[in-house]
Amino acid sequence: MRALRILLIIVVILGGLFVAADRLALNFAEGEVADRLKTSENLSTTPDVSIKGFPFLTQVVGGELDDVEVGIDDFEATAGDSGEKIRVDGLEAHMKGVEFSSDFSSATAADATGTATIAYDELLKAAKTEPAEIAPGVSANIVGLSDGGNGKIKVEVEATVLGKKLADPVYVLSSVTVKDNQVGVKADNLPNFAGVDLAEDRIRGITDFQQAVDELPGGIVLDKVEAAKDGVDITVKGADVQLAG
Repeated sequence: MRALRILLIIVVILGGLFVAADRLALNFAEGEVADRLKTSENLSTTPDVSIKGFPFLTQVVGGELDDVEVGIDDFEATAGDSGEKIRVDGLEAHMKGVEFSSDFSSATAADATGTATIAYDELLKAAKTEPAEIAPGVSANIVGLSDGGNGKIKVEVEATVLGKKLADPVYVLSSVTVKDNQVGVKADNLPNFAGVDLAEDRIRGITDFQQAVDELPGGIVLDKVEAAKDGVDITVKGADVQLAG
């Protein structure tokens, strides 16, 4: 009985040492991946990296991590060929099947999914905010974007007719879609400015616009988009995504 008790104590001690070593190795790996990702993506702050699954060391021996979560508070994506930047907030990505080098200098996920938000003031950068003529004596421009409810964007348009700015802006409910890594905003119904008949293509030249969101971390791309309270919520996806290296 005494020998069994001693054996149990030894097992508990060894188990505790293994757990401690496993957690230390895990913390080291998370820090290494976070630092490498910060450098490779030129981030202003260190991302949050969380490696899931226990024990960690058995995953290391197998050469592949089952599940890695990455959080980036704000990321500056490229807004198309112009080279301008667009801020992407609260990016949370889930990486599956992550293969890595022995020193964690490189890590690649078989596939990834994630979510983030593009604030309305960022999306507004792509809109026609400078007045443009849409008919003789009539000019208009977008001055604001906000949540229109039910997955719609409310587009606020100001208009000037015969040199006089209309007292009240016109609000247009618009649908938001994603295609070819671009967020598209398209008016559901066209507005009327002081009863002036306008050609549809001229009006849509103001109300409708696209915003490219390129060069997201690791090569992930836009998948879905939906209007929300503080901006458009985007879903991203990718294959062979580079976490580091």
